[in-house]
Amino acid sequence: MSTAAVAANAYRVAQGLANRPEARQIAETAKPDFGQMVRQAIGDVVDQGRQAENKSLAYASGKADVVDVVTAVAETQTAFETMVTLRDKVIAAYEDIMKMPI
Repeated sequence: MSTAAVAANAYRVAQGLANRPEARQIAETAKPDFGQMVRQAIGDVVDQGRQAENKSLAYASGKADVVDVVTAVAETQTAFETMVTLRDKVIAAYEDIMKMPI
């Protein structure tokens, strides 16, 4: 699988997170819940990992194609790396804020 295909899929997943009805409801309320958005994103990555694991088990039992397994694992890896990168950015932003003089 090419890097461009993985990147395009990661972009599609990110757009899907932003365009959810729940995201629209949060934007419409007076108090957006950042914690809920983070929990939802983490839950999506976990679900994607479970799907990749199920496909791997199906391949081991001869019920799935290797291309599907590799694609699912690559998508999960990209989603996880994106989540870790965002976590690192949030931590860096927090540290920058804490370093600001009062």
